[in-house]
Amino acid sequence: MSLRKNSSPRLSAAARRAQLIEIAKEVFAKRGYEATSVEEIAARAKVSKPIVYEHFGGKEGLYAVLVDREMEHVVQLISQAIASGTPRQRVESAALAFLTYVRDQPDGFLVLSRDAPLTLVHGGMSSLLNDVAERVADVFTSTFKQAGYDPKTAPIYAHALVGMVTFVGQWWTETRKPPVEVVASHIAALAWMGLRHLPKRPALTKR
Repeated sequence: MSLRKNSSPRLSAAARRAQLIEIAKEVFAKRGYEATSVEEIAARAKVSKPIVYEHFGGKEGLYAVLVDREMEHVVQLISQAIASGTPRQRVESAALAFLTYVRDQPDGFLVLSRDAPLTLVHGGMSSLLNDVAERVADVFTSTFKQAGYDPKTAPIYAHALVGMVTFVGQWWTETRKPPVEVVASHIAALAWMGLRHLPKRPALTKR
């Protein structure tokens, strides 16, 4: 008995699901959400369209699973990076962890960098930034308390740091140089020198 020429090897449900997510990440990164089709994803996986619908319910469901997976991966990386060390080391580790993800998972970063479909309430870069900033804010809060600063302002600095790293990461994907370790050191130096000399009660300078 001969197998169909274009048939895909029989995989377990979990393995097939993982395969489809990886293929979808590549296609979504290349074409964006609107231009991506279930037909192309199925064709690349050498399965029929109903298989994709069976696992994810359609393109939107597949996209949502992919975004959630990438977001969880990034949050986990940064959470581990800021789990220990001096305040400055944590700032450096957070910047390096995110930029390393940008370097090693370019397709995942492209998916997260693009705007999520309007039908998805949560997802994409804005949701990721909020999640990451909340983790960083927790670290900043305890550090601010120890230094005698108002801990309620910690989220401001956490979002500022995360936003800065994100935009630098988007710039780096276009240039791919210098190495992420060098880029992270500059970001950390800029952030740390600002935090180190932070006044107790910042105020706008008068003209």
